[in-house]
Amino acid sequence: MRDLTQARRGPLLKPGALVKTLPPATRFILRGGPAVRAAAEQALALEVPASPCRAALDGERAALWLGPDEWLLLASEGSAASRAPALSAALQALPHSLVDISHRQIALAVEGPAAETLLAAGCPLDLDARAFPIGMCTRTVLGKAEIVLWRTGTEAFRIEVWRSFAGYLCAFLAEAAHGIG
Repeated sequence: MRDLTQARRGPLLKPGALVKTLPPATRFILRGGPAVRAAAEQALALEVPASPCRAALDGERAALWLGPDEWLLLASEGSAASRAPALSAALQALPHSLVDISHRQIALAVEGPAAETLLAAGCPLDLDARAFPIGMCTRTVLGKAEIVLWRTGTEAFRIEVWRSFAGYLCAFLAEAAHGIG
């Protein structure tokens, strides 16, 4: 079984689909109603999607719709610190939940012409670009691990996975790659 350190070193799979660990990020789960979404949008200067299964991206910051009242907020470690106080202040008077999950999860990038095929080996979703276009995101499973899957490009996906499942997921993807050829 491959460990996570192998994923950090670079390509885990054969040419055609590349799996790599993305740099550390700050992650928050935000829960609340429409007023919370609007306040977060203003404080972060970032669109917080109201449409189901959509992501908004601005440089190294993103907001992913996970449910009618739930979003995953992502930022690079450096850029998040500057916005956190403004977000806390904007939400202070509103009923909400804002939980830092930065240490719980890691992110993997799956890129290349075989990325869709590789993910389809263990994901029950239709990942064709017509059914799962760029900017779409959702919770799903890959193998036996729960993930958040986000299509970031024509041949590129971002996977958010609990740190404790990352080794399993890398091994699963490496095994699935053997079947792709």
